[in-house]
Amino acid sequence: MTSCFLYRRRDFITLLGGAAAAWPLTAKAQQAGKLPTIGFLGATPSVESQRVAAFVQRLRELAWVDGRNVAIEYRWAEGRPERVSEIAAEFVRIRVDVIVTVATPASLAVKQATAVIPIVGAPLSDPVGTGLVASLARPGGNVTGLANQISDTVGKKLEFLREVVPDLRRLAIVANVGNPASVLEMGEAQATARMLGLEVTTSEIRRAEDIAPAFEALKDRADALYISPDPLMNTNRTRINILAVGARLPTVHGTREYVEAGGLMSYGANTPDLFRRAAEYVDKILRGAKPADIPVEQPTKFDLVINLTTAKALGLKVPASVLARADEVME
Repeated sequence: MTSCFLYRRRDFITLLGGAAAAWPLTAKAQQAGKLPTIGFLGATPSVESQRVAAFVQRLRELAWVDGRNVAIEYRWAEGRPERVSEIAAEFVRIRVDVIVTVATPASLAVKQATAVIPIVGAPLSDPVGTGLVASLARPGGNVTGLANQISDTVGKKLEFLREVVPDLRRLAIVANVGNPASVLEMGEAQATARMLGLEVTTSEIRRAEDIAPAFEALKDRADALYISPDPLMNTNRTRINILAVGARLPTVHGTREYVEAGGLMSYGANTPDLFRRAAEYVDKILRGAKPADIPVEQPTKFDLVINLTTAKALGLKVPASVLARADEVME
């Protein structure tokens, strides 16, 4: 048994070359019969695929390989708040070493479940305002991660929307009010839209069953839709965009996944990049750093994504000036 263990250790160090700094922690966990374990709590695999790929790739670059010297346990909430709490409890029960949470609601649920296990949230919307951390520079508890500056991008999203929809007068804001971050964003969007002279209607979503009635209620009351991104909305993004195109309502979103699912346009932080950086947070924690001492960082990359197929279906011509600023144009 001992010789086999030494062989694996020697083989591992040879494979990773100079990256064996992670070995002492890994060896200790292996001797206890368990690899260091990352719990990954996501919304739905179809939304998270690019993010997970970026996260896993960066972990590999940092010498953490799933199944070799670290284990990753993936769980998906599929837009159901009760499922988030169940997964949080499960991660606490199986004693994972760090939990990666996608978006603010999951981060809040996991923080309620444990004050001990480190939590890395990405992306977090207003982590101070929602009570996740004491401050960005000194989180102070067991939560850290990356903010998405979603509220700060509201003005830019409305600016692009007005350029693409020049006759925009009435804006509907659709958000999951069960998500504190979405409530904050809704307020920011309302205030910004009114400053721009737009008439504003809000539509509050709490569960998937509310989506179709919300669109019915908006009939003839809006010229465009501002959709606040959120795990519940993410899970139902295709349905939302089908309803929007059916009602001939242009949409603006916070992440590219909505545009891939038929939305008109999105502007926001590059989420795969946030998850690459989340892997760096996990690396630090697995090597002994405390989340309380790791500052919450802001995004450094923002993307404008436009779906020309949807624009054509809505009878819109996207100005060349907007297309020139787009990071990606889908046709």
